[in-house]
Amino acid sequence: MHTQAAVLHRPGLPLEVEELEVLSPRAGEVLVRFVASGVCHSDLHVMQGHMPHPTPVVLGHEGAGVVEALGAGVSGVRVGDHVLTSYIPSCGRCPYCATGRPNLCDLRDAPRHLMPDATARFRKGDQDVYHFLQVSSYSERAVLPEPSVIPIRKDAPLDVVCLVSCGVAAGAGAVINRARVAPGASVVVIGCGGVGLNAIQAAALIGAGKIVAVDVFDGKLDDAREFGATHAVNGAKEEDPVARIHEICGRGGADYAIEVVGSARTIEQALRAVHRGGTVVVVGISPAGTRVPVDPSLLVQERVLTGGSFGGSRQRVDLPMYVDLFMQGKYKLRELISGQVGLAELNGAYERLERGEVRRSVLRYG
Repeated sequence: MHTQAAVLHRPGLPLEVEELEVLSPRAGEVLVRFVASGVCHSDLHVMQGHMPHPTPVVLGHEGAGVVEALGAGVSGVRVGDHVLTSYIPSCGRCPYCATGRPNLCDLRDAPRHLMPDATARFRKGDQDVYHFLQVSSYSERAVLPEPSVIPIRKDAPLDVVCLVSCGVAAGAGAVINRARVAPGASVVVIGCGGVGLNAIQAAALIGAGKIVAVDVFDGKLDDAREFGATHAVNGAKEEDPVARIHEICGRGGADYAIEVVGSARTIEQALRAVHRGGTVVVVGISPAGTRVPVDPSLLVQERVLTGGSFGGSRQRVDLPMYVDLFMQGKYKLRELISGQVGLAELNGAYERLERGEVRRSVLRYG
């Protein structure tokens, strides 16, 4: 079987649309025909070389599609099921899964540029083409391990709910699962791209009292207000954005800060933005080698500095839940989408993402 896919041959080069061979799914694997995929910043880290990865590789990890074929032993999905992808698989048996933390599953430890049997399912002639996080949704079709597909209701529009597979789960989950924001609390969100907007609207959904959006683009701050921010701070225009956050929140700072940029500077700002006893959740992906200077006196005052991986999500519970909330009109997803693109337009979509011109683009097949 053949597929059209966007292939990265080397960091710094544009994606190239090529025809690849897709091998049949083996035991425990699923063939998915993708309908849509979010254009996510995490893939850009690989494209720029900030996140080392073997090449050539088919990127994409925020996908939604339809199951077309099953390998031996697959029992959790059927042909024709609509599925979201989970770029962090969950086995359901390891200590992390058994104690309710499936986002930290032991399956993460295996190299995920290949299938579980350490071989690839994409080929170009006699050359293997690698997978990205065992998803590779920048291909019309791909083979995924069964733990990487999450069945959802069939009446949900796949070209909208694909965003749940990363940006929604990471942003909203940081607020709900990791920070455990309480109603009436004050929340700072640093970085108002697609993930940050989900953190903001989750805080609003919970009933946070003050929601302070921080970004360097005025347009993104306008977006943040639409998704529930009560205050906006332009970090490029304020002489001291942390001082402004303290002024807004009182009590020496916010109760919670969600950092969605991944730079040492913004992580340090997030820690200074919360009062003693406050909690900081780092969601942004930092370039390899990033180090953050931390004033230990801030930690001694019982500030908590932690992180969020996939928003602390329980994949098979939380992803369908967000889809249900959207279908019930309680969660904004369509409003996150600035436009749809085809495979040939992916490079342009990433250029617009870098310039801060979009909330989220969606790659749509067909």
